[in-house]
Amino acid sequence: MKVHHVEVGNFSEVFEKPNTAVVTSGTFDGVHIGHQKILERVKEIAQEKKGESVVVTFWPHPRFVLHPADNSLKLLSTFNEKISLLEQMGIDHLVKISFTKQFSQLSSDAFIRQILVNRIHTKYLVIGYDHRFGHNREGSFDYLVEHASEYGFSVEEIPRQDVDHVVVSSTKIRNALEQGDAHTASEYLGRFYSVTGEVTHGNQLGRNIGFPTANLHIPEFYKLIPADGAYAVLVEIDKKIYKGMMNIGYRPTVSGKGRTLEVNIFDLNKDLYGAFVTVFFVALIRKEKKFAGVEQLQQQLEKDRQAAIQILSEN
Repeated sequence: MKVHHVEVGNFSEVFEKPNTAVVTSGTFDGVHIGHQKILERVKEIAQEKKGESVVVTFWPHPRFVLHPADNSLKLLSTFNEKISLLEQMGIDHLVKISFTKQFSQLSSDAFIRQILVNRIHTKYLVIGYDHRFGHNREGSFDYLVEHASEYGFSVEEIPRQDVDHVVVSSTKIRNALEQGDAHTASEYLGRFYSVTGEVTHGNQLGRNIGFPTANLHIPEFYKLIPADGAYAVLVEIDKKIYKGMMNIGYRPTVSGKGRTLEVNIFDLNKDLYGAFVTVFFVALIRKEKKFAGVEQLQQQLEKDRQAAIQILSEN
């Protein structure tokens, strides 16, 4: 997959030799099953027309630019994770548009003409259910259909995707994870939710009570961390997958200071300091709670371990 970086005010030619560009546009946070349906249709048309599949997306996320003081929005995917997910989907081109306040003022007509038509040479445009774009989100499916012949491309809308009659959206996945509902999140994503972080030094308490942990630092401030609690997880290290359990929270039993992410990796005894590992959340075992002391905590961790082993054997 080729990644093209486009700056506002400098819309140079994106493709030297565009070949029947089949395009979709959006933020695609999490690349969930609703997004995947759109992407599969883009690929299908590109194959039928012997063309190329193109995803147009924006970075930073528009909320970060338009409402910089509001840090409440957490995202399901970093931009690098989004690149990886789109590449796994088999997309040919990713056009990353630098989202600025200046860019946000572009009308839908200007966005279509300057980027989709003049630069990408769109021949087929596929959009998701109720997707809008341009200044004040004025560009709708009806607007596109009305002006399609003028722009010189065909347009198609993909209906909303449901799971058990619930409309899938990035917001609903975020809400599920904020409640610790890793199962629902994985259903909507079509895969286990994951975070990638660097292993840093901790206080060695876990090692001292028989449950050594790798403490993770997530460098992206906006990456969503699931609710506090103990989780059954899978851990990827150097392209190998291990089973484990993760605790997220403030460690109230030992008067912890600050929120931590600690993963106990089963059947691995290795110095991981400085390494980057990816943790996949399979299921919540329990919410975080304060125990009477370290001994009771130790007993609970053994129960958590057995629960994790059982959960992971079923997934």
